[in-house]
Formats: sequence, C-alpha cells, structure tokens
Amino acid sequence: MTEVLGKIGRTPDIVLIDDGSTDQSWATIERLAAEYATVRGIRFRRNFGKAAALAAGFEAARGDIVVTMDADLQDDPQEIPRFLEAIDSGFDVVSGWKKVRHDPWHKVGPSRVFNWLVGRLTGVRIHDHNCGFKAYRREIFDQVKLYGEMHRFVPVLADARGWKVSEIEVLHHPRRHGKSKYGVGRIVKGFLDLLTIYFLTRFAQRPLHMIGSAGLLCFLLGGAGLAFLSAWWCVSRMVEAIEVIHLHEKAVFYFCILAILLGAQLLVAGLLAEMMTAMMRPNVPPFSIAKHTDGFDDAA
Repeated sequence: MTEVLGKIGRTPDIVLIDDGSTDQSWATIERLAAEYATVRGIRFRRNFGKAAALAAGFEAARGDIVVTMDADLQDDPQEIPRFLEAIDSGFDVVSGWKKVRHDPWHKVGPSRVFNWLVGRLTGVRIHDHNCGFKAYRREIFDQVKLYGEMHRFVPVLADARGWKVSEIEVLHHPRRHGKSKYGVGRIVKGFLDLLTIYFLTRFAQRPLHMIGSAGLLCFLLGGAGLAFLSAWWCVSRMVEAIEVIHLHEKAVFYFCILAILLGAQLLVAGLLAEMMTAMMRPNVPPFSIAKHTDGFDDAA
C-alpha cells in the first residue's frame, strides 16, 4: 500500500483495527507498526462488529480522504489510486463494485437481491453496497454516525445529506485465508437494517408523516366502514324489503372499531415521536453545507 501510494506522491496513514480477534492478528499489527512509521493499530477488548471497527478507524484517521479495506486480501491495493482519482474529480463517496466476484453462489445471489432492494427503496443505485472497499471524504463522518451494522449503508446516509456518491469497478481476488461469516442470519439482519435506513433517510425529522399516515388511513377506513354499517342498519329498519341487520352479529363491525382504535393509537404515537424528535434533536444539524461565502464565523 505504501509503495502504491508512493508512486502517485502520497504518504498513507494506515490504521489497522483488530476487532477482538483470537489469532495472531494483533502480534502482526504490532510488528508492522514497529517496522513502518505509517502504520498504527487499534485493538478492541472484544468483538464489537465491523461498524464499530470502522468508526474507530474514521476517528483515528488523519487524512482528508479515507479508504476502507477488509483484511482478507480479497481487495487489491492497486485500485486505491483510482478511488482517489474519483474523489478528486468531485465525488464524496466512491464505492467499489466487484463486478467479477470470487465468492460462492449462496453469497453472491442474496447480495444481488439485497443491492437491488437498496437501490429501489433509497434511490442510491450502486451495484455493491456490501463491498467494504470504499473511499470517503473524512468530513462525511462529522455528520454520518455509525452503529449496529449500518456501515454498508454509508453511501445511502451520505446521499441523504447531499454528498455525491459514485462507484468504480474493482478487482476481486479469491479468499485465501479465514472463513466468511456470511449466513442466513445476515440476510435477515440486512433486511431489517434496510428498513431502518429507509426510515432514517425519509422520516427521521418527521416521524408523524409515516406513523401518522398509517394511523390516518386506519382511522378513515374504520370510520367509513362504521358509517356504511350505520346507514345499512338505518335503511334495514326503514325499508321492509330489506332484512333487518344487527351490528353486533357482523364481524366487520368489530374490525371497523379495531381500525379506528388502531388509527387513533398510531396518530398519538406519531405525535409523541414528533415531540421526542423536537426535544432530543442530536447535535448534527438536519442539513449539510457544501460551501459558503466569506463573512461567516469559522464556528458556524
């Protein structure tokens, strides 16, 4: 990596994260840090997950551009200059696209479905959201905070705040060491995380628009149903040709009442969510400034 960046006149700041490994990873990191001044290492007390490892790396990074890579040797450092070129051309996030993947079919298939779903729901249409080989402008992470397993959605979160997202094709090598932790459980978690991201990017600042809309729909459907049943009840007693109905014998009568109650509860929940959003608003502002003219305070 040092050699690759040296060819283009850049000096790397390499941060290696040991996410609670049980092998000799930390001993290797210590050896590399002692041998190369450009290498630093961080070791977690236990396994905290990839998002936590990336967050620690972003916090420790000193450069204006941060490139992330997995340590399984499937990503090729020779691609880094192409990432930097894309960033220099005006993009803020550049994601790698492993167009030719050397992974088993049971990993590639679900990944393609997942990427399609992410593109459809969020509008960020890149081919490989799961690819860990990415480049970012450092200041993005002053606004985008990682937790859980949200690391794969950084391009989506950045796009929602107005940062420019792109992708480049990257070389993907077969895995030579270790085992992939990909499994069925990750598919389920990925789908739930996608729902979370959809909510955060669309309704984080206006939860009533989502919860309240569902509540209003239930309330209106239940109210319309009760109005129809009430009219039917009245007509059946005014017109002899129509059989008299008894509302307590109609299951739909109870469904309408449940719909009204559910709608009212959702509306109240939406209002409470709006109050909590207003009272517990985070320090990160709900906007992102690209540039400003002279005359503004540096702290602004």
